[in-house]
Amino acid sequence: MAHTHLNLLYHIIFSTKNREPWLMGEIKERIYPYMAATLRNFKAETILINGVPDHVHILCRLRATHSVAEVVRTLKRDTSVWVRKSFRRTAFAWQEGYGAFTVGASQKKSIHQYIAQQEEHHRKSSFQEEYLTMLKKSGIKYDERFVWG
Repeated sequence: MAHTHLNLLYHIIFSTKNREPWLMGEIKERIYPYMAATLRNFKAETILINGVPDHVHILCRLRATHSVAEVVRTLKRDTSVWVRKSFRRTAFAWQEGYGAFTVGASQKKSIHQYIAQQEEHHRKSSFQEEYLTMLKKSGIKYDERFVWG
């Protein structure tokens, strides 16, 4: 075959440190486009970024040469520096870990809708409940003592 064809969709989730509600108002309005620009620097495709004050969900398409860990590390590092500098919020930080889940083409629409409706979703369940549910649905084994670190 002369060409390589890939559809590497990821649903990436990470929280602010201690799930503090930083992602509101102008920070929320500006951080998502900043994240999309950071992903463009990787030549990744941002499909949707949304969240609530204490965490963010990203649906994106990465290239075969990308390391999910490198992409997330860069996103978190660059946005932390940017928020601290742009908004003079020196205490802003992301949690240490993250979740990254592969998304099949047939799941793309439902994951997109799920991310788009984060505010509504979190009127009914907490980030912790949401995240543990995602781990269980994905078949990821975990010890809850170490999930929230």
